[in-house]
Amino acid sequence: MGKVVENIKKTKTQEVSLPVIEIKNLSKSFGDNDVLKGVNLSVNKGEDLIILGRSGSGKSVTIKCLVGLVPSDEGEINVFGTDITKSSSKELNEIRSRIGFLFQNGALYDSMSVRQNLAFTLKHHDRTIPSDEVEKQIIDALESVGLEDSIDKMPSELSGGMRKRIGLARAMIIKPEIMLYDEPTSGLDTITSREITELMLSIQKKRKTTSIIITHDMASAKLAGSRIMILKEGVIIAEGSYDELEKSSDEWVRSFFT
Repeated sequence: MGKVVENIKKTKTQEVSLPVIEIKNLSKSFGDNDVLKGVNLSVNKGEDLIILGRSGSGKSVTIKCLVGLVPSDEGEINVFGTDITKSSSKELNEIRSRIGFLFQNGALYDSMSVRQNLAFTLKHHDRTIPSDEVEKQIIDALESVGLEDSIDKMPSELSGGMRKRIGLARAMIIKPEIMLYDEPTSGLDTITSREITELMLSIQKKRKTTSIIITHDMASAKLAGSRIMILKEGVIIAEGSYDELEKSSDEWVRSFFT
């Protein structure tokens, strides 16, 4: 199939929505390793986009470029209508303040309690917030993931699933408009993976966030994604719904669904 992307009709909802993320011809290399080779994608407001691909295909690099954690080599990255590749540090930080990021391992600070982890994020986001409001928002965030009783625990006392929940609470406490998930169910058992996916959907529905979800978990992809894109060797080769891609004429694309 090469660089030809399967043509999938957009839904009426997608047609009338405005993209909050639009990437054009994104390329990124590390030395002689060309990781991204002209990636194009857009994500509409309120949409949940899944990005699939084998290890090393460029999935994580794509979303790290999206928030400026990794500088791109070529292309445009428009977020909320601003090309971040041309933005100042101040402009980039303002955009980042509207984006939540759930890392693969939860990325909690091991030396801080759950309360301190969430408070640190909230105070960094808003340095003028009163202490009583910090405590209120921490409790609200923990209640939203069902772990209010873990407020004084250390990360070492939490299971893998609990760490992911706390990581999600910490990402959502700033009330982001966009959420980026990097392998949110990695390392979890089937039941816990489904619980995390359902929790993500519940929070997204409540907060009306726009999401990009990178995952190898096909059950999670089927449940969470309104649209799926597949990366192969730094190029998007297919996109569509789960059911559409499962029936793809391309054998390599279908291999994700078997």
